[in-house]
Amino acid sequence: MEYPTFFLFLCCLLPFIYALVISGRRNSRLPPGPYAFPIIGNLLEFGVKPHHSLAILSKRYGHLMSLKLGSRTTIVISSPDMAKEFFQTHDISFSSRSVPNAVRAGDSDKYSIVWLPAGDQWRKLRRITKEYLFSQQQLDASEWLRREKVLELLNHVNQCCTNEKALNIGGAAFTTSLNILSNFMFSMDLAQYGLESTQEFKDAVCSLLEASGKPSLPDLFPILNSLDPFGLLQQENVNASKLLTIFENIINKRLQTRSTSSSYDGVSMTNKDVLDLLLDYNLKDESNFSQFDMKHLFLSLYIAGTDTTSNTLEWAMAELIRNPKKMEMARLELGKLMQNADRDLHEDDISQLPYLQAVIKETLRLHPPVPFLIPHQAIHDVKVQGFIVPKNAQILCNVWGIGRDQNIWSDPDMFMPERFLDVKIDYKGRDFELIPFGAGRRICPGLNLANRMLHIMLGSLIYKFDWKVVGNTRAQDIDMGEKFGITLKKAIPLMAIPMKL
Repeated sequence: MEYPTFFLFLCCLLPFIYALVISGRRNSRLPPGPYAFPIIGNLLEFGVKPHHSLAILSKRYGHLMSLKLGSRTTIVISSPDMAKEFFQTHDISFSSRSVPNAVRAGDSDKYSIVWLPAGDQWRKLRRITKEYLFSQQQLDASEWLRREKVLELLNHVNQCCTNEKALNIGGAAFTTSLNILSNFMFSMDLAQYGLESTQEFKDAVCSLLEASGKPSLPDLFPILNSLDPFGLLQQENVNASKLLTIFENIINKRLQTRSTSSSYDGVSMTNKDVLDLLLDYNLKDESNFSQFDMKHLFLSLYIAGTDTTSNTLEWAMAELIRNPKKMEMARLELGKLMQNADRDLHEDDISQLPYLQAVIKETLRLHPPVPFLIPHQAIHDVKVQGFIVPKNAQILCNVWGIGRDQNIWSDPDMFMPERFLDVKIDYKGRDFELIPFGAGRRICPGLNLANRMLHIMLGSLIYKFDWKVVGNTRAQDIDMGEKFGITLKKAIPLMAIPMKL
């Protein structure tokens, strides 16, 4: 090789070698963490169950840890103190979102209350959800509706009981959650138990959630954001479009009904469903909240509110079936309260059921619906514990790891609802050892609705029925394997045969 040619080759090669070496070095201002390999960073440590692997790594590197996922700087927090530092002390600085590439399906990153940065548009949507969906007044006024849908669930379970047929508990809970939301919002059912249409809706929701939880090439290397090498974004666009079309058709049909009927005039706010309230709001100022915004809001609420609720109920039922003494304690508490009441369980009863509340808390500790919460992002450089969290760094809060930390919880892998009976720990965002719904300004807006749904559904299922595991499997041998996505699902659905008590 001639000298000038070799020199030119060397000049081209040296920056590449330098980049490889530098990419593996750790910035001394960052929190501690494992060595990052060139190009791939810490992807090998991330693993297929990152909530497990990062919990193990935090024991070595601490509760404030930095990783490189491809070229993306990621900060992992794994303790209540760190969570409080990020979501209370520096809440505004970490209030932005790290948006996975899959979320760009249907332009959700531009319109979703879940993924928008905490700016004017997000505040507007937050205010709308607080006023028209999740206010105390709205939730109290719609309590009868949730009771009616839970009764339909019990009728379905009773039919399975009569036929000695196994019930897919997670699937039934998904249908119930879907219909609770659809009646609350649209005064109609979107699903029926066991029908294919429900499964299609569920598959679309689950696909979007699963894809959002697993980093793709553009997530690891943002420079590739314009590419979709494996067609994943295209597939998720199809799923998002299916759901958006459903909501668009419902909105158009309601508009047609409203234009040809005078029955909507003079109807009080408490007698209107969410869609009518939002359409009324839209009429006041269409530029402030359009029908396009409306269907994207519905998309966000359905994705956030159906799968997470049904997953948590499925985990709770699995834990109770595996622990019959705990099931019996919860059932005895319900029986004592309901023995003189000729009615079904009401939401007003929840406050009088401390053990049932403890069961829900313990389930959320062991099986948080979103193991890393929705990823936050640093708006600017922030100094935390003497280290720098750089601008645009992705923030993962390992609530699964916090829930399994033996320095916080005794026997952390055991299902022990009793641990919550003598301590005033709640999951409303103030007690940072238990924040399955997040904390700070980005806390889940539907927390209070989820709280009501979980207690009334679980309490009704265990008060009315006993449960037998399918086949020759012993109750304590139920498979508790996980399927990781942005939400944490059971790898094998819970199938159980209901028996009347």
